[in-house]
Amino acid sequence: MTNPPAAPEAPAAGSDTVFSVLLAISATHLLNDTVQALIPALYPVVKQSFALNFTQVGLITLVFQLTASLLQPAVGLATDRRPQPYLLVVGMGFSLAGLLLLAFAPSFGLVLAAVALTGAGSAVLHPESSRVAYLAAGRRRGLAQSIFQVGGNAGSSLGPLLAALVIGTRGRGRLAWFALLPLLAMLVLSRVGRWSKANADRAKQAGGAAGETSAARLPRRRVLFSVGILLVLIFSKYFYMASITSFFTFYLMDRFQLAVRDAQLHLFLFSFAVASGTFLGGPLGDRIGRKYVIWLSILGAAPFTLLLPHVGLGWTMVLSILIGLILSSAFSAILVYAQELIPGKVGLISGLFFGFAFGMGGIGSAVLGRLADQTSIDFVYRVCAFLPLLGLVTAFLPNMGKKRA
Repeated sequence: MTNPPAAPEAPAAGSDTVFSVLLAISATHLLNDTVQALIPALYPVVKQSFALNFTQVGLITLVFQLTASLLQPAVGLATDRRPQPYLLVVGMGFSLAGLLLLAFAPSFGLVLAAVALTGAGSAVLHPESSRVAYLAAGRRRGLAQSIFQVGGNAGSSLGPLLAALVIGTRGRGRLAWFALLPLLAMLVLSRVGRWSKANADRAKQAGGAAGETSAARLPRRRVLFSVGILLVLIFSKYFYMASITSFFTFYLMDRFQLAVRDAQLHLFLFSFAVASGTFLGGPLGDRIGRKYVIWLSILGAAPFTLLLPHVGLGWTMVLSILIGLILSSAFSAILVYAQELIPGKVGLISGLFFGFAFGMGGIGSAVLGRLADQTSIDFVYRVCAFLPLLGLVTAFLPNMGKKRA
């Protein structure tokens, strides 16, 4: 009489949410992105050490972001075809090597090599961790992606704070102290790899559940058009975010004559708001629909971005927090929406969207750095203020929902 109760467990295995795994990959995302966030937080120190101009500062971000963006779709496609449970540990090893090289790089060329190694680590971590989140999500895909994403954004907010408190203007050598973070992440990811290997069958169940959405009825041309719309939204979000992550400290120092440490603390507040907003977007999309979250997140930030270049320091702080909170809620909804548009290609879609986001951030930093050299930092923010208006194209996305029996 012990066999009947065991029968329901097979379908439940793919529908329950494994929070221990989600929290583990969120924690490692936090550790990884804390290391990544130290890079832009150190820009004032690096700029002074090597006598760089803003174009060269933007080039650092471009190398980091393009390394990650070009590799991520390839990593996602490869793991869709042949899952590699322990690849995450290898990727974190690249981040560790990049961190140590950046701490002691004697030349600008080796600084670029260091951020390229860190970018390679991100190219592995983001699509593969997103795939693990999808497997562990059950039916709560938006919530799962938000849990995963909030770890990364929390790390992004901690980076500038730690840079201000631990490194400050005392030199890049102190960056080596943070090597403990990727080492700890490697230990956690080895356990995640064991779970992923033991639960590989959840991929088929998750793919079947995704096929129940209305995307299964959309013609191929409409699906590709919708993916294009989502990429336009990613462009608008991450081009604007590049103006903050790479140049907000310089903007505050130039416009309000803040010290480096004070400007880094303002960047921390923005990054903390981004982390908070990220967590809201996924579960809200599960409840009211991802399209509405995307619409409100991108377009909803426009009034505040348009005001930002025209206010004093106090309102600049308030508006930057609101912008970070609102704009960041889009990515989890966009990613899960895309995964449901093309079921069965979780790694590829995750790699494509993470890679495109990284690429837009890198290109944005390079382009905006060049624009700042030719005009001014203030002019950069006046131009970027209009980017969230591209959220209007969300109207062309199909409404996604479950098929009714």
